[in-house]
Amino acid sequence: MDDCLADRLAAVRERIEKACAKAHRDPAGVRLLAVTKVFPADVVREAYAMGLREFGENYVQEMERKAPVLADLEGARFHLIGHLQSNKTKKAAQMFASIDSIDAAKLATRLDAEGLPLDAMIEVKLSEEESKSGAAEDEIAAIVDTIRACRNLTLRGLMTVPPWSEDAELARPYFARLREIAGRFAIPELSMGMSNDLEVAIEEGATWVRVGTALFGRRKRV
Repeated sequence: MDDCLADRLAAVRERIEKACAKAHRDPAGVRLLAVTKVFPADVVREAYAMGLREFGENYVQEMERKAPVLADLEGARFHLIGHLQSNKTKKAAQMFASIDSIDAAKLATRLDAEGLPLDAMIEVKLSEEESKSGAAEDEIAAIVDTIRACRNLTLRGLMTVPPWSEDAELARPYFARLREIAGRFAIPELSMGMSNDLEVAIEEGATWVRVGTALFGRRKRV
């Protein structure tokens, strides 16, 4: 898999660089979050060997299985990008460096109470899809205030997942809206854009793109 992953990583980085050039942005301002959910620990290890350090996982239970065998990867940081249930905040705070899917002030308070330093992102729901998680726009102000008052949480950014479409342009309004909201609250980071629409996200100001399929192929659920 090494050669294949190396080729895919090079292709993704080239896409990021071209998108940044088109948007007149410095590629250093866009970071790659390798989404390794549902992939085994050895895939994370291979990606780490190729220089990747930031990894996205969706499930606390899955990370519990991976964490012990990845503990030796110095400098690796894991982001929780899936919905976090309030009864799993203790385990999440212990295993993740960043919680990118905070969607309620109460959840932020519970994470802060664990006493561990954590980066935090607020997940914003901008679509009408019932399957999507995230805070509504009118809830963001309260969550921002709560996180900024927390001793152990550092508010880094906003995250969103637009409705999936073959046409990446259909995601643009959602990315633009997230950028506008972030500007209103002086929030610097934007986690938006995935394998199929990262170029549009970068054009709209993404500072993180979350890429799984373009790096690792289709996920095989077990």
